[in-house]
Amino acid sequence: MPKPRRALAAAVVALVLPLSACGSGGDGGGSTDASGKVEGDITFQTWNLRANFKPYFDGLIADFEKKYPGTRVKWVDQPAEGYPDKLSADAGGGTLPDVVNVSPDLVAPLAKAGLVLDLDKAAGKYRSEYLDGAWASHQVPGMSGTYAFPWYLNTGPLFYNKALFTKAGLNPGRPPKTYDELFADALQMAKKSGGQVATLANVPTFEDFGRYGVTLMNRQGTAFAFNDTKGVELLTRYKELYDAKALDPQALTATPESSGKKFLTGAVAMNPGSALDLDNFKKNAPSLYRNIGITDQITSTGHVNMYVMGVMVNSRTKHTPAAVAFAHFVTDAQNQMSFAKKVAIFPSTAGSLNDPYFTKEDGTDETRVRIAAAKSLKNAVNYTPVLFSDQMKTALRNEVAKALQGKESPKQALDNAVNAADRLLQQG
Repeated sequence: MPKPRRALAAAVVALVLPLSACGSGGDGGGSTDASGKVEGDITFQTWNLRANFKPYFDGLIADFEKKYPGTRVKWVDQPAEGYPDKLSADAGGGTLPDVVNVSPDLVAPLAKAGLVLDLDKAAGKYRSEYLDGAWASHQVPGMSGTYAFPWYLNTGPLFYNKALFTKAGLNPGRPPKTYDELFADALQMAKKSGGQVATLANVPTFEDFGRYGVTLMNRQGTAFAFNDTKGVELLTRYKELYDAKALDPQALTATPESSGKKFLTGAVAMNPGSALDLDNFKKNAPSLYRNIGITDQITSTGHVNMYVMGVMVNSRTKHTPAAVAFAHFVTDAQNQMSFAKKVAIFPSTAGSLNDPYFTKEDGTDETRVRIAAAKSLKNAVNYTPVLFSDQMKTALRNEVAKALQGKESPKQALDNAVNAADRLLQQG
């Protein structure tokens, strides 16, 4: 189950924009009217879910077909690797399925190409069933409309190593709650350990700038703005950490996997994660598990970052009522709740996070993490704009690296990253 942070390359937009027809219907386009009879054959595509959840989806489809006699749903599942390329090929070849599992950044180029049904128009009556932040996550700057039903959400806490905090003279029962506290604790950790223990393992990402309160884009969605005063301030503070070895020296090339290993081995004192990580700590790092601390994401905005998956409807489907009905069925409160109890994800439907499953403590760390995450998701946001592509992420990371290494000032690095992102945005 991938995190929703993968984007179509800019070339995909160029590929799909000229298309005049697409979809399982094959020849010419469908209707945007979802009010007709729910009937017909549709295809539903998921993203790397069959291996672990086949019984769930088989049951889901059977329930839908029972509810709507005369429908038939063909389920196809694609591997995580190359999924954006697969969507691109389907769009270009006229074989885009009727209902498709997407993340916000994947839906944006398809929406721009006119290949995605606007749910504000076709299914606006369902909007109140979902959390506001989740519904808004599949909106595209510069376009009116919403282009996917929100499906499952995820977020997670910060884990920290209490033993390392104690060795550094920090209170293991009082982890940092603000950025000022985080940076102060990190510098103390590095000093006390002689530069052997870093507090953080990753350079700041786009979502980190968002959590810090940086203005990310202009309101029109036509230009990026993360080189503002607060953006420069954040990168300057990370440069201070890097120089003091409070930021891991290998952070410039770190991946989530490598950062996780650093945390497991005690080379890094804090790392973001989810409830899924606790079992890994228990099995592979029992000494860490005995000393694990759990705290909230640090944010200046009061809103944690939300990862979100969605379910879009192909605007060219020949069976719009059935496709919309099935996309809604997959993401309704009952089915999302059922799915959430099979894996550590969270429903995007309004009210679901008040269920005892997400509110009632049972004394375990797993439940504690789940309850804390559910509470934070009620007003969480997806900080990464749907228009921020993989190429833009690479440009930002490269410029951040230059700033940390002292090759450019933080201001110059962010100016360069914004200019590169704006150029890519114009090309798209």
